[in-house]
Amino acid sequence: MSNKWKNGLMLLAVVLLCVLPLLFVNGEFGGADDAAEGVITEINPEYEPWFKPLTELPGETESMLFALQAAIGAGVIGYSLGLLKGKQGQPKQNSISK
Repeated sequence: MSNKWKNGLMLLAVVLLCVLPLLFVNGEFGGADDAAEGVITEINPEYEPWFKPLTELPGETESMLFALQAAIGAGVIGYSLGLLKGKQGQPKQNSISK
């Protein structure tokens, strides 16, 4: 089997892994904060939060900031791994000079 076919099949598998759960899962995707708030309200309806948020962000903005945070973290990890891998391939330099 040629590399083009292998790459095409892998791309199709990735697309299916992304699309199929969205088609078969019914309902909204919520965050852990919303789920925790619901459980706390069920346990103790009179509960008052200790702090209020400084600002209320729309859902899209909140999601964008979360994705940006994840992208920055992935970039830092990728850069660090690349730097370490690059240092492994370099010949060691002798620190003693004559």
